[in-house]
Amino acid sequence: MKVGVLGSGDVAKVLAAGLKKHGHQVKIGSRTPAKLAEWVAQNAGIESGTFAEAAGFGELVVLAVKGNVAAEALELAGAKNIAGKTVMDACNPIADAPPEKGVLRFFTDLNESLMEKLQSQFKDARFVKAYNSVGSVLMVNPELKGGRPTMFICGNDEAAKKQVAQINEQFGWETADMGGVEAARAIEPLCMLWCIPGFARNEWMHAFKLLTK
Repeated sequence: MKVGVLGSGDVAKVLAAGLKKHGHQVKIGSRTPAKLAEWVAQNAGIESGTFAEAAGFGELVVLAVKGNVAAEALELAGAKNIAGKTVMDACNPIADAPPEKGVLRFFTDLNESLMEKLQSQFKDARFVKAYNSVGSVLMVNPELKGGRPTMFICGNDEAAKKQVAQINEQFGWETADMGGVEAARAIEPLCMLWCIPGFARNEWMHAFKLLTK
């Protein structure tokens, strides 16, 4: 696929590089594309551009920015450039306040997730929550003692979720589909749980796995 990645931080870069590694065409976008120049020069085959250029390029769009600027990034990308497309949402609604005893603070509550707000604002895009519950170092083909970890996803569009599940498979993850967009209320706080061992004991090399009978 042709994939547009929105973001210039570690998560965006790791996902962009992973997508390129697995044969996708990738354009990574930023509010200021010049900040990506050095990284793009070191990652042959990945192009850079504005949010709008990356979103327009992609058949699928990856949203990998800070949660508090996610809506603004999509506005800059252009509603028409994401309409009808799968938007793989890796964002978390992390507040600017410091963690409380190792527990991140969110600017949302348990009755409305960030992804629900984005889906409501950009009604024609097909949002799928994914890659918000693990650190960037483990996102692409993690090697863990317990085998393949589980990527929890949700969204209202079945075809979009199948696209993301295909990426999960390439990246070495099992997929657990939790249903519609409302399930992001449970999936987004997995970020809090994942981070607690890191803040408490500096342990960051772990991922979730759903065990079934």
